Amino acid sequence: QVQLVESGGGLVQPGGSLRLSCAASGSIFSINAMGWYRQAPGKQRELVAEIPSGGTTNYSNSVKGRFTISRDNAKNTVYLQMSSLKPEDTAVYYCNANLRQTYVSGWSAYWGQGTQVTVSS
Repeated sequence: QVQLVESGGGLVQPGGSLRLSCAASGSIFSINAMGWYRQAPGKQRELVAEIPSGGTTNYSNSVKGRFTISRDNAKNTVYLQMSSLKPEDTAVYYCNANLRQTYVSGWSAYWGQGTQVTVSS
């Protein structure tokens, strides 16, 4: 059993900042990439940022320069620091992790339950 639990969402004014956290727990052998996605009302879920276990991070063009993704491998946790927030950043943000539960099992994607981020004055 694997769980991804997000925290840190909320209501913020335009130009403000928020930091999201997502901790993976349970039967985990290894985690490859971790990332954040978001889904606004009436829109498809889209990638915000991702960070592999090694290598360079990847951001959507809409958040480059404003958001920073990072991870703490010892804690199986990924973070998303969001700055200069805009109303169009309003969405439910989902954490994603590509992991395997044992040495011999395959890689599978797991999702958190989502956390609401609302940017409004």
